[in-house]
Amino acid sequence: MPNDPQRPNPKYMDESTNASRPPAPINSANAAEADPRAPQGALPANSIDPEPIDLEALGSVYALGSKGRRRKAAVTLTALWGGTVALHLSTWGAWVIIALTALMGVHALRVLLARPASSPEPLPSVRGEDAIATLAKLPSHHWPYVSILVAAKNEDAVIGNLVDALVQLDYPQDRYDLWMIDDASTDGTADLLDRLARQYPQVNVIHRSSDAIGGKSGALNQVWPLTQGELFVVFDADAKVSADLLRRVVPLFDQPQVGAVQVRKAIANAATNFWTRGQRAEMALDSFFQRQRIAVGGIGELRGNGQFVRRTALEVCGGWNEATITDDLDLTLRLHLNCWDIAFMEFPAVQEEGVTTALGLWHQRNRWAEGGYQRYLDYWRLIAQNRMGFGKTVDLVAFCITQYLLPTVAVPDLLLAVVRGRTPMFGPVAGLTVT
Repeated sequence: MPNDPQRPNPKYMDESTNASRPPAPINSANAAEADPRAPQGALPANSIDPEPIDLEALGSVYALGSKGRRRKAAVTLTALWGGTVALHLSTWGAWVIIALTALMGVHALRVLLARPASSPEPLPSVRGEDAIATLAKLPSHHWPYVSILVAAKNEDAVIGNLVDALVQLDYPQDRYDLWMIDDASTDGTADLLDRLARQYPQVNVIHRSSDAIGGKSGALNQVWPLTQGELFVVFDADAKVSADLLRRVVPLFDQPQVGAVQVRKAIANAATNFWTRGQRAEMALDSFFQRQRIAVGGIGELRGNGQFVRRTALEVCGGWNEATITDDLDLTLRLHLNCWDIAFMEFPAVQEEGVTTALGLWHQRNRWAEGGYQRYLDYWRLIAQNRMGFGKTVDLVAFCITQYLLPTVAVPDLLLAVVRGRTPMFGPVAGLTVT
């Protein structure tokens, strides 16, 4: 791993050895100076050119957005339920639903009929007899330095397999490193990671204390400022990674407006039972819509495991948000609000273990739903300013209606329909969503 006098080069340390926190968000004026890899004036083709970003002011908006979430949630719920009652009782309610269904139908057709762009050619393999010749032909800037981050808590059953796979990636060994974060584990994770750090030169281990704050976001924020990576990759401890993943994903960052890439996720234990088979189908559908939404100039989204992030983009966003329960969904919006695109890589997939019980799945989806709502409540001011551009804003609003607003109004809509002896008011929109 190359030495940098500005950054420590630990093999394994505990939190008391280095209590670094992420740097404050830099402002746009010195972004290029802080990182020479910053794209100069690049903006996504499907976005508007907003006013220059004052990140100190933007940071205050972020902080303001996370305040009063319960109050904002209550106001939103009251408005949605009250609006549902008004639509049922008014003479023009049906026309509102017809117009909404027509607009959603047009957007749905655009998404379904879109043709996603093909993936770029992967970087050449550095394995086999031609490895030396391959490296000699391509200068180092073709192989951006990649720092792989894995936060683990009580993962001694799986973390060893992941590290063994990551140190054997088909990518130049001196162009990537691993940062394993033991988040106050109480099993054998800490000892196992220390042994792996002694075994593999690329592996660095950070031990977090039991009173560390911020959860996974806090763990990632503690580590990424210490790294040398031009690109960051985040994996869950149970991830199963293909050896050619880096050299296939990295070329997507040749597009200067791409701030992050999400790799398709797959369920490793899909054959276990009904619940895991359902998650396999769900992830396949999510991958399809990710590709289609990006193809029409909409929103690409991060999904946690298998996310790649450009260092410059992460610095502009101020790191991962420690005040949210879904760091990936939150970072998704921050990236788009700062005029970055998120690309999607379909092959190869990153595999992970699916939840095997109904109760576990219920708790997981409750957390995802809460985090999904949370980001709209936090960033509605910036979304309303159309900072992302018209195409992305329309796509985000349509996604919000489909995934969050329709389920929220379903209960009062159904109750009023039963009481009044009519069909549910939102039936046409809901039917369009299901089909």
